[in-house]
Amino acid sequence: MNYQKMNKKKILLVGGCGFIGHNLAIYLKNMGHDPHIVDSLSVNNILSFTNEEIKNKTLYTSILNNRLSLIQKNQINLTVQDTRDNNAIWRLYEQINPDIVIHLAAVSHANKSNKDPHSTFDNSLRTLENTLDFCKTKKTHVIYLSSSMVYGNFNSKEVDENTICKPMGIYGTLKYSGELIVKSYNEVFDMPYTIIRPSALYGERCVSRRVGQIFAENALQGMNIKINGDGNEKLDFTYIEDFIQGIGLACEHKNAINETFNITFGNSRKINELIDIIQKEFKNIKVNYEEKEKLMPERGTLNIDKAKKLLNYNPKYPLEIGYEKYIKWYKGFWQSIKWLLMVLTPRKKYL
Repeated sequence: MNYQKMNKKKILLVGGCGFIGHNLAIYLKNMGHDPHIVDSLSVNNILSFTNEEIKNKTLYTSILNNRLSLIQKNQINLTVQDTRDNNAIWRLYEQINPDIVIHLAAVSHANKSNKDPHSTFDNSLRTLENTLDFCKTKKTHVIYLSSSMVYGNFNSKEVDENTICKPMGIYGTLKYSGELIVKSYNEVFDMPYTIIRPSALYGERCVSRRVGQIFAENALQGMNIKINGDGNEKLDFTYIEDFIQGIGLACEHKNAINETFNITFGNSRKINELIDIIQKEFKNIKVNYEEKEKLMPERGTLNIDKAKKLLNYNPKYPLEIGYEKYIKWYKGFWQSIKWLLMVLTPRKKYL
């Protein structure tokens, strides 16, 4: 990726060791900023993968260790701290004294949120409360990572930021609640904010069990791919490099202040089109279609005209390019740790 140097800012990434966060931190560092990560490493991260029953544990642990190695290699400041602890994070945030705080801490999976709402509340809203409680005092710019799930069912081919939100289930409702809380801090304390809504992210070093990740993993293992529904549902698949470019622009542009943006590729594609790309790389993969989950909304394209106009956002990776790039990385990573998988899982199919 080509990096354009920007005015240097100290940027705090709360929950910054996750899929989005570590990629974003590296990107910000290469743009000339000074990113600082604070993360407990306990939510969908290295400390939570000690459970022997976790599927693909060896693979995921290797990927997570690769994240940490990249953070260290890029000389990015990382502090391991539970961001639910108000007193501890206040002292820490005071020491860092950031120009911008990007709040990424959350349980980033709809199914997990619906199954364990207590943990989702605890790791999503409580961490957000602590971030906002600190930022309101200095009127620090907060960038809040929301989700396309806040829209609920798309009632048209595309939705924009003015579309009425009708979230379904715990995950989408909590994300929308977070948006309303962030806006209320702006109203009461004049704290500047930016809300960003991504969709169907995929890319290197993801362990969040998103669609693109699960399909690639199953293909690598020679397993069947399961699709909930008939595969004609459309998602606005977004490659991680496009997404972090959008967040980077929100860090730099004054036009981002007190605004909400869809940051996606801006063109939904059928899940079956994702399958077509995989089957070009893995000829013998079989697909099983099953009943769609009740709390998954009907989605489609997120209109990104606002981000293009105000932020000069310009996504560059359509599915054919981005997903092939991701598969190529996954194949290479798989080969690099294949010996480890064989040693740690004897008599099994590597994972």
